[in-house]
Amino acid sequence: MKVIWLGAFLVTLSAWTPADQSINKITQAIGSGDAAALGNYFDRTVDLAVVEREDTYSRQEAVQVVERFFQSNPPRSFAKVHQGVSKTKDAQYCIGNLSTSGGTYRVYIYLKTSGGQNLIQELRFDEE
Repeated sequence: MKVIWLGAFLVTLSAWTPADQSINKITQAIGSGDAAALGNYFDRTVDLAVVEREDTYSRQEAVQVVERFFQSNPPRSFAKVHQGVSKTKDAQYCIGNLSTSGGTYRVYIYLKTSGGQNLIQELRFDEE
């Protein structure tokens, strides 16, 4: 029985990637309303949609937009609904629900691997 558990652990460990770690840190930052921590994962420019406001922002501008959103809608929790990797393994996405004091938002995160880093290319907060 121990051999089965060890085998399952090793398979799980081999499937875990740094991109998974990035997604976990990103979703933690969203769930806690930490725009600065989230900004660490933004690429130089980010396609950002917050409710009905959508544009391409520099990293610094995107942090400010997300910070204002979090101030108006303090997060309570974030729950992943779906997560996946592109066929070429150079992009990853995560879809989840953000519960805030102002309601629930569907969050879409799209990351691309560039220069060994997993960086957010697109982030959306849509009202449920």
